Amino acid sequence: MQRKLKVLFVDDEHKYREMMKRELSLLGHTVVGAESGEQALEELSKRDFDVAVIDLRLPGINGIETLQRIRQEEYPIEVILLTGQATVETAVEAMKLGAYDYVSKPCRLRELEALLLKAYERKRLTRENVSLKRLINGKTAGPDILGKSQAIQEVLKLVQKVAATDSTVLLQGESGTGKELIARAIHNQSARANKPLVVLNCAALQETLLESELFGHARGAFTGAHEARMGLFEVADEGTLFLDEIGEMSLATQSKLLRVLQSGELRRVGENRVIEVNVRVISATHKDLTKEVKEGKFREDLFYRLNIIHIKIPPLRERKEDIPILVEHFLSLYRARGFEKRIDDRVMKMLMEYHWPGNVREVQNVIERMVILSDEKVIKDWPPLGGPNVRPVESVAGITSSAGVTGAEFRIPHSEISIEQGFSLADLERRYINYMLEEKKGNKAQTAQALGISLKTLYNKIKEYNIST
Repeated sequence: MQRKLKVLFVDDEHKYREMMKRELSLLGHTVVGAESGEQALEELSKRDFDVAVIDLRLPGINGIETLQRIRQEEYPIEVILLTGQATVETAVEAMKLGAYDYVSKPCRLRELEALLLKAYERKRLTRENVSLKRLINGKTAGPDILGKSQAIQEVLKLVQKVAATDSTVLLQGESGTGKELIARAIHNQSARANKPLVVLNCAALQETLLESELFGHARGAFTGAHEARMGLFEVADEGTLFLDEIGEMSLATQSKLLRVLQSGELRRVGENRVIEVNVRVISATHKDLTKEVKEGKFREDLFYRLNIIHIKIPPLRERKEDIPILVEHFLSLYRARGFEKRIDDRVMKMLMEYHWPGNVREVQNVIERMVILSDEKVIKDWPPLGGPNVRPVESVAGITSSAGVTGAEFRIPHSEISIEQGFSLADLERRYINYMLEEKKGNKAQTAQALGISLKTLYNKIKEYNIST
């Protein structure tokens, strides 16, 4: 299917401009006309175009000057110049300034359309290169979704059904249940599989940074914005955007997100130009968004827009028959690295009986500790941290608060936490957060992940307990 383009046609000859608008429109393209370079720049400041066709001879600023201004403003558009008196010098000058090509006027319609499509292809490749640079550091592939339980099989059946659609999907589940893996599965089985899957944790950024990350920003939009930048909606164009922890998004940003979902259009921060995007949104939360709506913390209209398809991901304690499969999977990953380890039956029984507040992520962390710290090929301890001052997880498994701290690392040195010493729950929580910060060498993102809480919650707890970082 041939791509239908958004074309800006700039020519001061009214009859010729209107004729070309009409003919290109009949071919299925959307065409906006402008009679001068100044008017062309005004149109570009309002909306996004794929290609501009600009006459060299214009009243006011000419075609070359218009091209220069377009490049100065960093508009993402390819430019084809029209000339009635083509010269080698003009062509060379235009190419140096970044024009895609030039054609003699009058030009054949089909010839011009072929050139427009080639120019668009260059724009698309340039945009994809920028997208790849933005994705390359953040894109990670997770393991397959593992499990034979009926609960997880029901989820996978639903994934297959919704993948064939373009509907928005809301994933709900506790931290560590694999919401991102489910989002990846939906994307990989969809018609958008060959396009980008972009992942953003809404809890990891402050409000102003989150808005810029989502929608992009213009050069000079704020201190430090030395150049224009694409937002993740543009990076994910024609693909999928996964918004994790959507419940942490502020009401102001929720409002802007809703507008994009309703119209398919966005404006970069500090810019009025409208950019069209075609993105499927999958969001996820560990919160009860229905409750958040009732309490005025989440927009009702956005909730209904996101919640077209709802998938509840069961916690690991509700599908314990999957635990041995997960344990063996993570052990196999370490065997591939030269760690030939297996789990003693008694330890496996303990793993099966534990309630796993950190879910699958916690299983992975525990197996990693077991494999690395056990000196034996058969792991017989739960889990071996070494030394006499360790306590089994049962002694701290009940440590749970509004922050959701759950003893995700299983054992804590006795010198750090001892329930017999009579500490308050808040004191235990503070000490545990301190302990995990030391374990992760001060890396707050890794600490929040290990604790099974959002980065925002971790920062709040650090402030609440006056923890030195």
